[in-house]
Formats: sequence, structure tokens, C-alpha cells
Amino acid sequence: MRLLLLGCSGFVGRELVPYLLELGHELTLVSRNPQAFERLAGTRLSVLHLDPADAASWGHNGLDEALRQAEGVINLAGEPIADKRWTPRHRALLMTSRVHTTAHLTAAMARLASPPAVLINGSAVGYYGSSDSARFVETSASGSDYLAEICRTWEAAADQAPAGCRVVKLRIGIVLGPDGGALGKMLPVFRAGFGGPVGSGRQWMSWIHRHDLCRLIAAALEDPAYQGVYNAVAPEPATMAAFASALGRSLGRPSLLPVPGPLLQLLLGDGAQVVLEGQQVLPQRLEQQGFRYQFAALSAALAAATSPQPR
Repeated sequence: MRLLLLGCSGFVGRELVPYLLELGHELTLVSRNPQAFERLAGTRLSVLHLDPADAASWGHNGLDEALRQAEGVINLAGEPIADKRWTPRHRALLMTSRVHTTAHLTAAMARLASPPAVLINGSAVGYYGSSDSARFVETSASGSDYLAEICRTWEAAADQAPAGCRVVKLRIGIVLGPDGGALGKMLPVFRAGFGGPVGSGRQWMSWIHRHDLCRLIAAALEDPAYQGVYNAVAPEPATMAAFASALGRSLGRPSLLPVPGPLLQLLLGDGAQVVLEGQQVLPQRLEQQGFRYQFAALSAALAAATSPQPR
């Protein structure tokens, strides 16, 4: 397929882009990073150095032509949630980087005589808010906090895709990989022997191995049975305490030193809620649809993500 990729030049994209190329797809990547995947650039990968959240980018001839030729679109655009303190300016950026990109995209698609056949759009398990006891599936109600508002607004923008375009919305959990995301930040601490649960340890972590997320995106592109909302998580959520213990075992290191919640709150402000609060999210629709995980169990996912050997 000819694909247009937005927001795919970071942690997930580092595996997703080469994986889609291996499957034979032809890609145009829109990124603010001028070095994004230059080593892979060739006849089946081109990179447009544009900001898709900027309305002016959608008048660019290269982007207009790439969208016109695209058979499918993958949109994972958005500023990282837990990397910075949530100042008023950063809170606005968390929202606009997702919503403006998606709104500009679907509006541009609607102007085409023949829009792409499928849109895979990101969202997050933050849609459900946080809870120590509730179990969330795709039909569960949205939460009431700011993360939930971001996800609702993001998904609503994706729903403006034109008729005839199959929309798949992935509510993505914590993505596990060694070179980024939450696990990438935890690994140096655990390898040094100072690892442990963050906060109370009772909060739930709904996770997915990065390779399974890439496989899911590829399946949703090609299989017309995928439509609507899916919880992009593994079937084995874990508490933070259980996750820290499993990571320690995987590395052969202790995992007994907790990271105090107030310290994280001091560093990240409101952004600490992503780590200090959680939700137990289950992939009900993926299991009904028969998606086969390569890493369904946490122990296997952590072993793969922390191994120096190739997958």
C-alpha cells in the first residue's frame, strides 16, 4: 500500500517504519525532524520535513500529493505526555499537537475526490481516566480528567474522516521497548540496582510490546474487519509493583527501592499522573477479533525488550 505517516518518527516509528518497509509498503513520512530515517530513504520511503499541526503545511505541494496518492494513513502525532511539567503552555501543546494535526488531516482528506481507504489514528488508554479497581473495555465511559479530554477530542477529530474511509482508533497503553518510552527511562536505574515501583505500586499499568503494536497497525491497515475503537494493550495488565518486580527478575537486579510519588510530582507536575495513576484496560475487541500477540505475557515482553539479542 501507499501510506502517509504522521507522528511516526519517534519511539514507535523507529520500529514501525522499517517494519512496514519489510512488508513491502511505500511510505511518505511527515516529520519536523529533518534527519528522520534518512538512512532508509529511497524508492519506497520519502520524508517531508513539515509540521502537520501547522495549517500552512497542508498547502505544501508534496504533502497534498502524498495524501492524494495514499491508500492508507497512520496518524500517531502528538507531543509526549510525561516528558515535561504541565505548564499551561504545555497542556495546550499536548492538546493541539494531536487535535490540530488530525483536524487538518481529515479536512484535507474530505477535499479529495478519492480519499485514502483507511485511517489508523492514535489515542490512548488515558481516555478512561484512572482507577485502582475498575476494569475498562472499549465500551467503557470516558474519564473526566485532562488526559481523557485530550483523547476524546483527538478521537472526535479522527471521526471527521470522509465517508468511505475506514477509521481505526487505537487506545494505546504503555509501549515497551528498550530505547524509549517508560521502560527506556526505567532501565538505567534498574540496571544500576536502584529500581523499584513508582508511587504506591498499586496503580495499574496497561502495556503492549512495541513489536505487537507495529503488528497490530499493519493488520489494521490490511484487514477490513478492523474498524472503530480498539484497546491497543496486551491481555495481562500489571500493577506497578508487579511490573517492577518482573523487570528486576528479567535483569537479575533488585527492585525494592520505591520512587516517592511527591518527587515525581515535583519533577513533572500534573504530568506525574500518567505514572502515579493508572487504569486496568483489557483488549476485549482484539481478543474477539482473534489478534495473536507475540508477547502476551509480561515476562516474555520484558525479556524481549531487555535482551541484547535481536528479536
